[in-house]
Amino acid sequence: MGSRNRSIRFKIFLLLLLPLLSLSALWGFVLNLTMDDARSLLRANTLYETLGVASTDLGLQLQAERVRSAETLATRELTEVLGSQRARTDQSVAEFEHAVSAAGDAVGDDLRAPLDNLRTSLDRLASIRDDIDTGGGSRLSGLHAYNRLLDALFLLSDDLVPVSDLAIFQQASSLHTMGLAREYIAREHALVVGALADRRLSEAETTAFAEYAASRKFLHARGLAGLDVPLRRPYEEVFASEPFIVFTAMETRIVRTGTTPAADAWQQTLDDLTSRLDDLGADTAGTLADRTSEAATGTMVKIAVAGGLGLIAVLASIIISVRFGRRLAGELAGLRSAAVELAQRRLPDIVARLRRGEDVDVRKEAKAIKVRGSAEITDVARAFGSVQRTAVKAAVGQAALRRGVGQVFLNLARRKQGLLHRQLGLLDRMQRRTHDPDRLEELFRLDHLTTRMRRHAESLIVLSGAAPGRAWRRPVPMIDVVRAAVAEVEDYTRIAVTSMPDGAIDGAAAADVTHLVAELVENATIYSPPDTMVQVRGDRVSNGYAIEVEDKGLGLSAAEYGQVNALLAAPPEFDLADSDRLGLFVVATLAGRHGVKVQLRRSPFGGTLAIVLVPRALMAETTETAEPGEPAQTREPGRTTQNGDGKAVLPSRTRKKALAVVTSGTHAGLPKRVRQAHLAPQLREQQPEPEQEQAERSPDEVRDLFSAFQRGTQRAREEASEEGPMSKGDA
Repeated sequence: MGSRNRSIRFKIFLLLLLPLLSLSALWGFVLNLTMDDARSLLRANTLYETLGVASTDLGLQLQAERVRSAETLATRELTEVLGSQRARTDQSVAEFEHAVSAAGDAVGDDLRAPLDNLRTSLDRLASIRDDIDTGGGSRLSGLHAYNRLLDALFLLSDDLVPVSDLAIFQQASSLHTMGLAREYIAREHALVVGALADRRLSEAETTAFAEYAASRKFLHARGLAGLDVPLRRPYEEVFASEPFIVFTAMETRIVRTGTTPAADAWQQTLDDLTSRLDDLGADTAGTLADRTSEAATGTMVKIAVAGGLGLIAVLASIIISVRFGRRLAGELAGLRSAAVELAQRRLPDIVARLRRGEDVDVRKEAKAIKVRGSAEITDVARAFGSVQRTAVKAAVGQAALRRGVGQVFLNLARRKQGLLHRQLGLLDRMQRRTHDPDRLEELFRLDHLTTRMRRHAESLIVLSGAAPGRAWRRPVPMIDVVRAAVAEVEDYTRIAVTSMPDGAIDGAAAADVTHLVAELVENATIYSPPDTMVQVRGDRVSNGYAIEVEDKGLGLSAAEYGQVNALLAAPPEFDLADSDRLGLFVVATLAGRHGVKVQLRRSPFGGTLAIVLVPRALMAETTETAEPGEPAQTREPGRTTQNGDGKAVLPSRTRKKALAVVTSGTHAGLPKRVRQAHLAPQLREQQPEPEQEQAERSPDEVRDLFSAFQRGTQRAREEASEEGPMSKGDA
């Protein structure tokens, strides 16, 4: 979900960020590996200069003390030489501890265990010396105690080669092996020195000597095989020298016979050989240290070159990516702005102009979208331009179609109105010539249906965008507007008009307001049970005049009320396919034409309450109503009367001229005919004077006249039925 609504700039940033991060991570990983190699070499050099040098010196001092201790064990006499050597050994131990402190962070976790083991072994040095001084052990056991100290020291030296460079590590390991072989020569020398007084080794000492000799040979062969030519050649020269050859001969004879050689010859040979081996060890260690330093320097150079070039590549990638990303984002932003302008300003403006009936030039309005960028961006821009032209053409075509449909609606409505007016005139003439109450009732019902048909014809005129032709020059009372609306509803007998305070509406808007109220009243009668009443009431309010139409139907849901009120507040363009809401669309159109507010809500009794608020601007200050002598194409609203049950009955539009015919009534309220009122002037017994000749009645006046007559007849029948059957004499 999260990146679906992100901007294209953000997505491009993510698209470029991932490879840049990957490249940066790879560069950092390679740099870290190279730095590890450099750190390893630097650490090895630090350990060699501190622990390496100190441990080498400590090993030499322990070896020397072991030889002097062997002499003491042989003679059972403490000598000053042994004391001096012990002092030098203690000094070397102190220097070793100082070297450990100087190494600092170079002493890692891999050296902690062997270092602690060596320190523990060195702590036993005092007890080893006490045993030697007191003669509490044999010569071999005393020498083994020193051997264990040197084993711990060589174990630490073996871990002092944490070099990642394979070649340097191999040479360092081989040199360490050669140094361990030098230790076994020192062990052989200590055994022989201890046995010089007896001129013979014990059986255990002979066995130990043979083991030392075998180990020495193996270590020399192994170490020599691992050294490269520059480091191996000095050892080959030593092994080919006379001291080493003499030593190996003495070594072989001792292993075979167990007897020691002459003391002077052995001492001379060993001093010569160990001196060369010690000097050679120091030289090879220095050479290896120089190689390690050179390797570290080369590694640092590689780090600088690789890191610098990698950093330049990363920065260049970032700069290029950001530049192209910004360019692409700018191109897309320009395309987006052009598309938004097209969708939100240009096309709606064209549609609004088409709705106003203006002519639109497709070529002029469908301008090409001008954007710069890559081929894909320009292709999309051209596609948008094509869509724009198609949309404008479609809008123009739809506008022409709507105008054509509206014109068809208007023509049909006008023709229908003409026929309806002719039909109303015909009905009026038929009503004049008819005296049968039943036929008059049927004619009136036909007149009522014709009135409803006229309203539907006016609905077609509203849908076409034109205005109906009915209008009044003078204000019309609001009660007449409501009664006329009720008269245009089929089920008018279910409508009860209650309180209607005085108020008049502008004559120019009376027809539209009558039509609006009639649509709402008819909707209330259709969507409510047939045995319920529809209440219509009005009241003057601060903002104008409010008319309420309330039914007792099932009502609508809150969502449906919201949809209907939205349609009434802002009517959309009429859709021919949405014929189910034709009445609501007509109401919304009429309300929007005059600024009338219409709102539906749930009635407290469970039905629907429609509120029509006529603005104060449409209300007239005068109470003078329109006179019937207006043009024939206008028709003023009528009045409705109510019976004892509050039901609305047939409308009455009686005016002053109708009163000339119906001047009085019977006891039951029936109209009383005036003699010779409907005769032709030539047939009357007395010719009326010209100034008193009755003017021709309008269709509305005739309809009102017969409506009054029909109501009187119906009322008389109802009263007669209540009194019982009439006798013949009564008849």
